[in-house]
Amino acid sequence: MSILKSIEKNQKKHKKLCDDIRKSKIYFDWVGIYWMNYSNQTLELGVFSGSPTEHVSIPFGKGVCGQVALIGETLEIGNVKEEKNYIACSLETKSEIVVPIYKNGKLIGQVDIDSHSKNPFKPEDHIFLENICRSIAASI
Repeated sequence: MSILKSIEKNQKKHKKLCDDIRKSKIYFDWVGIYWMNYSNQTLELGVFSGSPTEHVSIPFGKGVCGQVALIGETLEIGNVKEEKNYIACSLETKSEIVVPIYKNGKLIGQVDIDSHSKNPFKPEDHIFLENICRSIAASI
Protein backbone atom coordinates (compact mmCIF):
# COMPACT_ATOMS: atom_id res chain seq x y z
CA MET A 1 0.00 0.00 0.00
CA SER A 2 1.35 3.45 -0.88
CA ILE A 3 1.96 6.02 1.84
CA LEU A 4 -0.74 8.27 0.36
CA LYS A 5 -3.35 5.49 0.45
CA SER A 6 -2.31 4.57 3.97
CA ILE A 7 -2.66 8.19 5.11
CA GLU A 8 -6.16 8.34 3.62
CA LYS A 9 -7.07 5.02 5.24
CA ASN A 10 -5.90 6.25 8.65
CA GLN A 11 -7.51 9.70 8.48
CA LYS A 12 -10.14 9.03 11.19
CA LYS A 13 -7.51 7.55 13.49
CA HIS A 14 -5.22 10.56 12.90
CA LYS A 15 -8.09 12.98 13.60
CA LYS A 16 -8.78 11.26 16.94
CA LEU A 17 -5.06 11.39 17.69
CA CYS A 18 -5.03 15.17 17.07
CA ASP A 19 -8.02 15.56 19.41
CA ASP A 20 -6.32 13.44 22.08
CA ILE A 21 -3.03 15.34 21.79
CA ARG A 22 -4.83 18.69 22.09
CA LYS A 23 -6.64 17.50 25.23
CA SER A 24 -3.43 16.16 26.78
CA LYS A 25 -1.99 19.59 27.67
CA ILE A 26 -3.85 22.75 28.61
CA TYR A 27 -1.45 24.79 26.47
CA PHE A 28 -1.93 22.69 23.29
CA ASP A 29 -4.57 24.88 21.64
CA TRP A 30 -4.32 23.67 18.02
CA VAL A 31 -2.91 20.38 16.73
CA GLY A 32 -2.56 19.46 13.09
CA ILE A 33 -0.82 16.97 10.86
CA TYR A 34 0.67 18.28 7.63
CA TRP A 35 1.84 15.93 4.89
CA MET A 36 4.72 16.59 2.50
CA ASN A 37 3.79 17.11 -1.14
CA TYR A 38 7.13 16.94 -2.89
CA SER A 39 5.66 17.34 -6.38
CA ASN A 40 4.66 20.96 -5.73
CA GLN A 41 6.93 21.67 -2.72
CA THR A 42 4.08 22.24 -0.26
CA LEU A 43 2.77 20.90 3.00
CA GLU A 44 -0.87 19.83 2.86
CA LEU A 45 -3.04 19.86 5.99
CA GLY A 46 -4.41 16.41 6.66
CA VAL A 47 -6.37 16.56 9.91
CA PHE A 48 -6.46 18.95 12.83
CA SER A 49 -8.06 19.68 16.18
CA GLY A 50 -8.91 23.26 17.11
CA SER A 51 -10.14 26.29 15.22
CA PRO A 52 -10.21 26.07 11.42
CA THR A 53 -7.22 27.55 9.60
CA GLU A 54 -6.83 29.03 6.16
CA HIS A 55 -3.33 27.52 6.01
CA VAL A 56 -4.25 24.22 4.37
CA SER A 57 -1.30 24.39 1.96
CA ILE A 58 2.06 25.85 3.01
CA PRO A 59 5.05 26.27 0.67
CA PHE A 60 8.30 24.67 1.80
CA GLY A 61 10.34 27.34 3.58
CA LYS A 62 7.40 29.54 4.58
CA GLY A 63 6.49 29.81 8.26
CA VAL A 64 7.56 27.42 10.99
CA CYS A 65 6.07 24.37 9.24
CA GLY A 66 7.72 25.33 5.96
CA GLN A 67 11.07 25.69 7.71
CA VAL A 68 10.75 22.21 9.21
CA ALA A 69 10.00 20.90 5.71
CA LEU A 70 13.45 22.17 4.69
CA ILE A 71 15.55 21.40 7.79
CA GLY A 72 13.78 18.19 8.85
CA GLU A 73 14.21 18.84 12.56
CA THR A 74 11.91 19.83 15.43
CA LEU A 75 11.50 23.59 15.65
CA GLU A 76 10.10 25.35 18.70
CA ILE A 77 9.21 29.04 18.66
CA GLY A 78 8.54 30.29 22.19
CA ASN A 79 7.26 33.69 21.03
CA VAL A 80 5.97 33.85 17.46
CA LYS A 81 6.09 37.67 17.45
CA GLU A 82 9.90 37.38 17.44
CA GLU A 83 9.92 35.03 14.44
CA LYS A 84 10.49 36.85 11.13
CA ASN A 85 9.28 33.94 8.98
CA TYR A 86 6.04 33.29 10.85
CA ILE A 87 2.61 32.68 9.30
CA ALA A 88 -0.13 33.83 11.68
CA CYS A 89 -2.80 31.14 11.83
CA SER A 90 -4.60 32.84 14.70
CA LEU A 91 -4.17 36.14 16.49
CA GLU A 92 -4.27 34.16 19.74
CA THR A 93 -1.24 32.01 18.87
CA LYS A 94 1.81 32.98 20.90
CA SER A 95 4.06 29.94 20.41
CA GLU A 96 4.45 26.94 18.13
CA ILE A 97 6.25 23.62 17.97
CA VAL A 98 6.58 21.51 14.83
CA VAL A 99 7.90 17.95 14.92
CA PRO A 100 8.81 16.03 11.74
CA ILE A 101 7.41 12.61 10.84
CA TYR A 102 9.85 10.25 9.13
CA LYS A 103 9.04 6.94 7.44
CA ASN A 104 11.95 4.76 6.31
CA GLY A 105 14.31 7.74 6.59
CA LYS A 106 12.14 10.03 4.44
CA LEU A 107 10.39 13.12 5.78
CA ILE A 108 6.69 12.51 5.07
CA GLY A 109 4.91 14.97 7.36
CA GLN A 110 4.86 16.85 10.61
CA VAL A 111 2.83 17.47 13.73
CA ASP A 112 2.17 21.17 14.31
CA ILE A 113 1.07 22.52 17.70
CA ASP A 114 0.04 26.11 18.39
CA SER A 115 -0.31 27.52 21.89
CA HIS A 116 -1.99 30.65 23.20
CA SER A 117 0.77 30.84 25.84
CA LYS A 118 4.34 32.11 25.41
CA ASN A 119 7.15 29.60 25.99
CA PRO A 120 4.94 26.77 27.30
CA PHE A 121 6.76 23.80 25.77
CA LYS A 122 8.93 21.63 27.99
CA PRO A 123 11.58 19.00 27.17
CA GLU A 124 9.06 16.26 27.97
CA ASP A 125 6.72 17.73 25.32
CA HIS A 126 9.47 17.20 22.73
CA ILE A 127 9.86 13.57 23.80
CA PHE A 128 6.08 13.03 23.85
CA LEU A 129 5.60 14.53 20.37
CA GLU A 130 8.60 12.72 18.88
CA ASN A 131 7.11 9.44 20.16
CA ILE A 132 3.75 10.38 18.63
CA CYS A 133 5.44 11.05 15.29
CA ARG A 134 7.17 7.66 15.39
CA SER A 135 3.78 6.07 16.16
CA ILE A 136 2.14 7.88 13.23
CA ALA A 137 4.91 6.71 10.89
CA ALA A 138 4.58 3.14 12.12
CA SER A 139 0.82 3.22 11.47
CA ILE A 140 1.18 4.08 7.77
